Amino acid sequence: MKLLRYGPAGSERPAILDGSGQMRDLSGVVADIDRTTLAPDMMAKLAALDVESLPKVDGTPRIGSAVARPGKFLCVGLNYADHARETGKEPPAEPVLFSKATTALCGPNDDVEIPRGSDRTDWEIELGIVIGSRAKYVSEDDALDYVAGYTLINDVSERRFQSERGGQWVKGKSHDTFGPVGPWMVSKDEIADVQNIDLWLDVDGERRQTGNTKTMIFGVAHLVHYISQFMTLEAGDIIATGTPPGVGLGMKPPTFLKEGQVVTLGASGLGEQRQLMVQA
Repeated sequence: MKLLRYGPAGSERPAILDGSGQMRDLSGVVADIDRTTLAPDMMAKLAALDVESLPKVDGTPRIGSAVARPGKFLCVGLNYADHARETGKEPPAEPVLFSKATTALCGPNDDVEIPRGSDRTDWEIELGIVIGSRAKYVSEDDALDYVAGYTLINDVSERRFQSERGGQWVKGKSHDTFGPVGPWMVSKDEIADVQNIDLWLDVDGERRQTGNTKTMIFGVAHLVHYISQFMTLEAGDIIATGTPPGVGLGMKPPTFLKEGQVVTLGASGLGEQRQLMVQA
């Protein structure tokens, strides 16, 4: 299943794609794509629907974040060895965890704001894990049982705020619009091998990132297991799993986003995003 949300910001409605890619309204079945909908019993109910009988969504409405109101928006840093090295760091011995404020969440094609005072706004394409069941102290062997599906994320970052303004990375990761998620959440049964997903990102049509999740240092199952040792994961939580090399910080010289530039990104099976950079 490909679940998504459409409509004006703050008033999105739930939807599902049918076999031809037509958007079908789910409002008569669920209230939203949120923690309740992502639980296993409801996901099973959705999987059993006659999707073709649901109302068509006409036109090309705005697409919102694939998941509504996640309790946690967690991120894994430096999870591709080449990316760690391009930022001047060694690959970590354990996953590096940080968070983005949930207010950073936005739609996959919404404008992205360059914060006031920013001169180092950067891009990061990432595979996102969407949790479907409460996970606490889960084993790596069982970890994928707690996953509802996967999505595409641009972990937009302000590098000076992140690394030079003191404290934790969260300051450089949490500006409004720094978390485009979607266009949809793909149920895990549709992804044959989550550790073999191609990723790409362009800036103004120039390829900047090309990667594959097979080169992650810590795979999806390990991340869910590992994080559950430190906090309880709940349905609807989102985990951004790290970015492959090619970020602006790693370019020579470092190159960052400017007002008016367009970032496009995509991943096999997870769709594509497009964002115009605007000044906050």
